[in-house]
Amino acid sequence: MSKLLVRPQHPDKEGVVTRITPESAGWKYIGFEVTHLSPNQILSRQGNDNEICLVILTGKAEIFTDDQNFGVLGERMSVFDGKPSAVYLPPRMKWTVKATTNLELAICQAPAKKGSAPYAIKAQDITTLKRGSGTNVRYVNNMLTDTDPSETLLVVEVFTPGGNWSSYPPHKHDTPIEGKETYLEETYYHRVKRKGGYVFQRVYTDDRSLDETMSVYDGETVMVPKGYHPVGAPHGCDSYYLNVMAGPTKQWKFSQSPDFLDLAFQ
Repeated sequence: MSKLLVRPQHPDKEGVVTRITPESAGWKYIGFEVTHLSPNQILSRQGNDNEICLVILTGKAEIFTDDQNFGVLGERMSVFDGKPSAVYLPPRMKWTVKATTNLELAICQAPAKKGSAPYAIKAQDITTLKRGSGTNVRYVNNMLTDTDPSETLLVVEVFTPGGNWSSYPPHKHDTPIEGKETYLEETYYHRVKRKGGYVFQRVYTDDRSLDETMSVYDGETVMVPKGYHPVGAPHGCDSYYLNVMAGPTKQWKFSQSPDFLDLAFQ
């Protein structure tokens, strides 16, 4: 199995089924977890030096800090049915999540000095964007972008209909070039609508010192430390993935593969 592919494990006492740390990934910025909680189960943690985005993937939960209650959030019971809800939290802030239904929660984090004031990102405030054309169509829900107040985190989810490609044409963001490209680590948390379905993801560099092509099943995560990283969804396998990106500069600037410059990145 590729070292870039992380498969879910049996839930631990916190319900965590996937845990990626900078140490386990061999990089500097992104921490990523997925946890499954039962109704009324509580997950509470002290803040650390990371800013955090708690993404309610499926289900409903009450999320609060010592000073603020964001109420019950969550609008969907499947990632393929509706928009997400999330909460942004700055470093060193204690937080608690209480599941009110079965809950699938993503914990996205990266180092930050100050961050921003905590706030909720509600489903009704997210606009779904259509990107691409033909067999490159996909649909994007932004949660933390270049213009949002997070210090380092970028968080977005993407839906790709079966038979289409996304993160395509191949592009990379691993070399800081002023005004042209930024260094961003990235994780892809994949869900596949079809039972037993899968997607393909390739991660590769120009010199092919890294060249991995993975069959990725529902609930698996791909780490992208560098290189190009397109995703292909076979016919009948509608694809969802949650992207987390972070690096020293919170800007998404990328270089397109020189082999695909004739294709517009939309």
